[in-house]
This record gives sequence, structure tokens and C-alpha cells, in this order.
Amino acid sequence: MNNDILPEGAKKIQEWLRKRDFTNTVVMLPEGAATVEAAAKALKTKPEQIAKSIVFTGVKSGRPFLAIASGVNRIDEKKMEKLVGEKVKKAEAAFVKEATGFSIGGVAPMGHWQKIETLVDGDLENYKDIWAAAGHPTAVFMLNFEELLKMTCGKKAEIKAFSK
Repeated sequence: MNNDILPEGAKKIQEWLRKRDFTNTVVMLPEGAATVEAAAKALKTKPEQIAKSIVFTGVKSGRPFLAIASGVNRIDEKKMEKLVGEKVKKAEAAFVKEATGFSIGGVAPMGHWQKIETLVDGDLENYKDIWAAAGHPTAVFMLNFEELLKMTCGKKAEIKAFSK
């Protein structure tokens, strides 16, 4: 992992962390981290410890909503809808970039261009260390569940889909 030169999005996240007195460090993964599997393999960790950030669009309001889930969990859109008070759909790539400033595969949980209501999968609380994208498909940073809630101003929520 090489931190000598950070891409623009990763620099933005590192600066965001420093300005708010967080000590987390953005690291670059040579193999990339655009998918949960790639990130877990590169970090030599469990996919469950990867915090994936998925942006949804409010169908009526057009507002962005962010779901942060454990890498192995799917998001239950019906549960999200109950929590945010409107029907939602997974956001298109252009909307994600416009709302967050980041491209899909590198969406950080915070540091967005606008305030985004954030719901955090409670399963992430089961892990001492979790990893999140840091503004670029090859950039990540380690944090814990409490830091994730604090950084995002997010709410712990039951948003995962259960397998049958």
C-alpha cells in the first residue's frame, strides 16, 4: 500500500478527516477496491468488514439517501422506504457523482458535496475494524462503528435484506 501520492478524491477524504481531528489514514490498494471482494482480498480481511456505501434516490423528492452496509449484506429497499418516509430507488451513476462528488466504486461514507441522510447497517457494529472507500476506487481507510456514525451523522438502522 502506497500513500505517497493520493488521487484527488482520496486527498479530499484525508483532508476531511484531518480537519475534523480524526486520525484515520487513507491508504491506496494496488489491486483496487471497487468491489467488496477486491477490497477484502487486498486488505486480507473478511468481506463483512467492508462498509459499502450505496446511494439511493427518493422517488418523489429526488433527494439522495445513503445506505452503508456490511459487504455481505444486501439493502432492503422497503425497509429504507419506511425509515426515510418515501419510495426509493438505487441511484444512477450520474446522480451518485452529482450528490456525493464521488464515482460508484469509490463513494466515501462522508465528505459529500451535500448533506445526505445516512442509514448504517447495524451488522457493522460486530467488527472492531471496518474499512470504507475513501473517494477513489483504489483508496480506503480503516475505522470503527462509532467513528462511522460520528463521521456520517448517520443512524444505526435495520436495513439489510434477510435471506430465505
